[in-house]
Amino acid sequence: MFTGIVEELGEVTAVEKLGDASRFRLRGPVVTEGAKHGDSIAVNGVCLTVVDLGDGEFTADVMAETLNRSSLGALDTGSRVNLERPMAVGGRLGGHIVQGHVDGTGHIVGREVSENWEIVKVSLPPELTRYVVEKGSITVDGVSLTVVDAGPDYFTISLIPTTLALTTLGIKKPGDPVNLEVDVIAKYVERLLGTSARDPEEPVK
Repeated sequence: MFTGIVEELGEVTAVEKLGDASRFRLRGPVVTEGAKHGDSIAVNGVCLTVVDLGDGEFTADVMAETLNRSSLGALDTGSRVNLERPMAVGGRLGGHIVQGHVDGTGHIVGREVSENWEIVKVSLPPELTRYVVEKGSITVDGVSLTVVDAGPDYFTISLIPTTLALTTLGIKKPGDPVNLEVDVIAKYVERLLGTSARDPEEPVK
């Protein structure tokens, strides 16, 4: 379990293609401190398992399912990534509940630059629209953020200087892909109410 508070802006140092999978080597001195084989580390919001580590770097295997459903397949040597260790029991929940299970990908549509902040517009896959609400929580590339505006096929987020400086969202350009994880509470509520299969145009009985 994560909170969406990025601890470190890491870097991909090697990518090994393994047919239907890839092995990434990533540099992250902060997140690897005290880490061991089998631990979890979120990479751009995707929960990965540490295979090997040393000298401030770790390796992780990424299967085809993850490569196909996230933006990790677009990473290459030199790519910057957001890194976060799991939340410790008893720790502060600084962002919101994040599982590290990507629900889909969007793209940066545009950026509105101000003196002290930026408004970033992100495309939203149709199947995720119902989970995104104004002032609700969403995870973008592993960063816990508050939705400013929720449109039919997009949402906007406001980024403060700290987020711009310490995460990949400060360097993403229009057209760049981002991983999205919606609030898991919304998905559980939908499941309990039995509304997931209902046509959104069909009136509630």
